[in-house]
Amino acid sequence: MTDYNATNNLKHDPDSNMRALKNAIFNGEDEKLKMLLTNLVFDEIQKGYLINLAKDIGNSEIIELLKGSPTTP
Repeated sequence: MTDYNATNNLKHDPDSNMRALKNAIFNGEDEKLKMLLTNLVFDEIQKGYLINLAKDIGNSEIIELLKGSPTTP
């Protein structure tokens, strides 16, 4: 299980980061998603994938959070 309070762990394990993000999206955990997004920068493909997941779930607040997250060029 990912320790969401241990930001050092989140920065160094991209696979765990994506799993934690997907779980937060699927579970509709807006606050947890906000916390996770403060520590991460995505590329356009990752961001698009997560936005599409959120669209499939139908949670507009999560979609907006993801759209506002930073990306690398």
